[in-house]
Amino acid sequence: MKFKLTALVAASLLATGMAQAATELVIATVNNGHMIEMQKLSKNFEQANPDIKLKWVTLEEGTLRQRVTTDIATKGGQFDVMTIGMYETPIWGKKGWLQEIKTDAAYDADDLLPAMRNGLSVDGKMFAVPFYGESSMLMYRKDLADKAGVKVADHPTWTDIKDLASKIHDPKNGVYGICLRGKPGWGDNMAFLSTLVNTFGGQWFDMGWKPQLESKPWKDAINFYVDLLKSYGPPGSSANSFNEILALYNEGKCGMWIDATIAASFISDPKQSKVADKVAFAQAPTMVTAKGANWLWAWSLAIPSGSKKIDAAQKFVNWATSKDYIQLVAKTNGWAAVPTGTRKSTYANPEFQKAAKFAAAEKVAIDSANPNDSTLPKSPYVGVQFAAIPEFQAIGVSVGQQMSAALAGKTTVDAALKAGQIAADREMRKAGYYK
Repeated sequence: MKFKLTALVAASLLATGMAQAATELVIATVNNGHMIEMQKLSKNFEQANPDIKLKWVTLEEGTLRQRVTTDIATKGGQFDVMTIGMYETPIWGKKGWLQEIKTDAAYDADDLLPAMRNGLSVDGKMFAVPFYGESSMLMYRKDLADKAGVKVADHPTWTDIKDLASKIHDPKNGVYGICLRGKPGWGDNMAFLSTLVNTFGGQWFDMGWKPQLESKPWKDAINFYVDLLKSYGPPGSSANSFNEILALYNEGKCGMWIDATIAASFISDPKQSKVADKVAFAQAPTMVTAKGANWLWAWSLAIPSGSKKIDAAQKFVNWATSKDYIQLVAKTNGWAAVPTGTRKSTYANPEFQKAAKFAAAEKVAIDSANPNDSTLPKSPYVGVQFAAIPEFQAIGVSVGQQMSAALAGKTTVDAALKAGQIAADREMRKAGYYK
């Protein structure tokens, strides 16, 4: 009996020791399809690394941005791995808030698309690695365009888009001419609207860092947008962002959608989309210029410099963004479901090219996006659909609320732009960009 008790105690102590030895990584991520899939497949990582346990905190995009920004700025230490983008990475990397990402030969960092690698680096050092990358493009119902007798150009103009929207808008039968983001947020409606303003010839700030929200290009672009969605968009557009429109599109309710290229893999998947066999792709529309018409973004994995579990975090981050992970997704769900926009080898793969009819248009969009030259007038900031300065987050949120209110008819476009200009001016003065 005494021996049995001793053995039990020893076994219990051993189990406790093993439990203590397992490193728990807390991962903050966004509730997008690819990230949800990563959580499902991460059991493969845990099986290969029994000393590491993963704990997921999955959040809606706007909430995720707030939580990780607060945590890293206050050195809260809640997360060991964060899902962040091209806006935060260079700013936080410069501030020393992120751990430099170390990769080995097997990882093959040179296989990453140059636009993605550069956007996540500071002075040649990578501070995040892309889980999936994207630009933006036009996704449209070819069957509806054909029925209307319209051939969509590879590089359409916004005038072409409005014309097509008017011809395919059929709300009686549940089809709206066009769906676009309206939900407020610097990474929600303002991501799309920044590209629209760019192509109308506008910019966020002039070379003296003065906000330009009451300029003619902004007024023209926002009036065009509000009129377009009021005339040919679904009701309640001011509450729609990526996930809401994706659901509408997959139900066959959107004739066109200009948004993240990553959506292409979902809307062309017959398991998710009722119109999978009817979609076609073209470049994001242009107006007075092609500059800044399509954005550049990567949802990326980064390690806060305050993490106490850097080695384990590094191991996970490398696994989730590796060639092997892409092969794992392909094996599990097929090549059409792999995270795109990150690696040259993915686009070079014949199986991927065959499965993903959007691949060519997506790569053209990614390759053509230039964060260092995205506006017709010269601008002092880097970024296509954002300005990579710390103050932009607050400005983008504030302006996004005004634009959403204008779309909902709660205020006029002029009043919304004036309020946005005042808010932006206040932030920039407070930060000392000018007096």
